[in-house]
Amino acid sequence: LLDGWFTKFAAPGVCNPADQSPTLTPSDDVAERDVRSHAQRQHDALTALVRGQLGDPKLGQHNGLPVTVIVSATLQDIQAKTGHAVTATGTLLPIPDVIRMATHAYHYLALFDRVKGQALWLGRTKRIATADQRIMLHSKERGCTRPGCDKPGYLTEVHHVDEWADGGLTNIDTLTLACRA
Repeated sequence: LLDGWFTKFAAPGVCNPADQSPTLTPSDDVAERDVRSHAQRQHDALTALVRGQLGDPKLGQHNGLPVTVIVSATLQDIQAKTGHAVTATGTLLPIPDVIRMATHAYHYLALFDRVKGQALWLGRTKRIATADQRIMLHSKERGCTRPGCDKPGYLTEVHHVDEWADGGLTNIDTLTLACRA
């Protein structure tokens, strides 16, 4: 099934991450410089396919957010390029991998300190949490906050700590993640 596709996209010089700008129509010179094995070229072709599909905002959505890898890391680890980041599901990712992945991503940055960022505090002007608030909650909570529940954030919904109907606010510090259980 993939043989015909690999013939084009795993050919020497095609989809080569070592090139300044990978191409689908390499010159003879570019194809000759390609030192990757056949298996490496197939791997790079599949990576390009998946990256292209997941990067399409019309594709893949989950609970209203685009397919997204959410990680939490310290500024010190990122600057030192050491240590691990934690995903929204609790998986540890080496910082060098996070940095590499970030070169192919839409970036959201959530810094945690004692300063309040006004963009995440909406009061009663809006009931539904924004995409930024949901991403922040995935980064902060990492999953369901119900006592004893260990469901990852991807299986949760945003809830008001104080019910909206009872005057609850749509502010980052009054929202949480909870599963439907």
